Amino acid sequence: MDVNTIKSVYFIGAGGIGMSALARYFLSKGKIVAGYDRTPSDLTEKLIEEGADIHYEEDITLIPEECKKKESTMVVFTPAIPETHKELQFFRNNGFEILKRAQVLGMLTRTEKGLCVAGTHGKTTTSSMTAHLLHQSHIGCNAFLGGISKNYKTNLLLSSTSEYVVIEADEFDRSFHQLTPYATVVTAVDSDHLDIYGTREAYLESFNKYTSLIVPGGYLIAKKGIELSPRVQENVKVYSYGIEEGDFRAENIRIGNGEIIFDYISPFGNIKDIQLGVPVYVNIENGVAAMALAQIAGVTNEEIKKAMPTFGGVDRRFDFKIKEDNLVFLSDYAHHPAEIKQSISSVKALYPGKKITVIFQPHLYTRTRDFYKEFASSLSLADEVILLDIYPARELPIEGVTSRLIFDNLANPAKATMCSKEELPDLIAGKDIEILITLGAGDIDNMVPQICNILKNK
Repeated sequence: MDVNTIKSVYFIGAGGIGMSALARYFLSKGKIVAGYDRTPSDLTEKLIEEGADIHYEEDITLIPEECKKKESTMVVFTPAIPETHKELQFFRNNGFEILKRAQVLGMLTRTEKGLCVAGTHGKTTTSSMTAHLLHQSHIGCNAFLGGISKNYKTNLLLSSTSEYVVIEADEFDRSFHQLTPYATVVTAVDSDHLDIYGTREAYLESFNKYTSLIVPGGYLIAKKGIELSPRVQENVKVYSYGIEEGDFRAENIRIGNGEIIFDYISPFGNIKDIQLGVPVYVNIENGVAAMALAQIAGVTNEEIKKAMPTFGGVDRRFDFKIKEDNLVFLSDYAHHPAEIKQSISSVKALYPGKKITVIFQPHLYTRTRDFYKEFASSLSLADEVILLDIYPARELPIEGVTSRLIFDNLANPAKATMCSKEELPDLIAGKDIEILITLGAGDIDNMVPQICNILKNK
């Protein structure tokens, strides 16, 4: 189906962060955009304000007539939607062309030059930073982000002149195999999504296959030291990146007074005294990867140096909600053991000697089953842990798999509490909090405003 000839696009699961970016893109192209989501959210309400027709009941009669014309309608669905969904079945039974979100993004990487960011973690921040650098330069870009940019208050950036599109290359459901990158970063290959892949070997192989999709003459920039055996096409240039190691790297790192400054070393030209807009340690390597992609796209060193300090971050990615001398509260999307370790370690480096309390909502029964010992090890870095029930997302419960698995393996269970979301406000109100972090990819973020109020009123 040709994106230019379709008249309407129907989204099943319209409120997801990636789906809503596509919906906004097609609205910007003047298409009729409609869809279903299970629950109202800020994103679905904003889509409605921007011209989309969104409903929340699984009901074929609520599909607009324009979206029932199969010759001119593209249907896009998220893998989180079950095959039994009535609207999905309607479109399948009537011969509509039905695409996954990744397939639509793949179409865009074949009409524009795709700057893609893959990896178990760091994708959203690195791709958002890349998009920011391009957007602030003479190059510009279209960008489909996996979070809401604090600079632009959206997950979609548009350019009518740029040949580049920035995309987060998601390995879930092998989605990134739909892409055709011009240049890609691979940030990490820590095991995840073993419900899909089964084994670590299969997980690693999916990344090796992904590298084979880079266009001839393109670029691969992989984190130094990760377990990647890339298979690349003719004339693809392969580089590494890291902190004080790799072809692209940070050197002379200075941390203090709430700032991080470093020198950027690159085959395309070094830049002295780069200042991070969001000064946490993990953003050094994210920044190095983003600057590498920006240089490949033609952003000048002067433009990079000017734009880097102005990057404001992404909602739910190391997102400070309260930042006072005696009270700090931040929300982080970290939902993998390696991300949690990174998040808590970064906070400890910023606030040495302060008591760190973590609220963690595990995401998915399968991920908890596969990594409960690793979760416990990472969470044990905190001084105090509050464990919520597992957020199921797309999954049904698995017998014997609860947050108790993590709790029982913590280094010091005496400093931990298991708690329901309903009990959480009273629990927080009764605690002596210095630094509080909420971690998880579920709906814990919905409680952030309430938690803010409790902390401020104590």
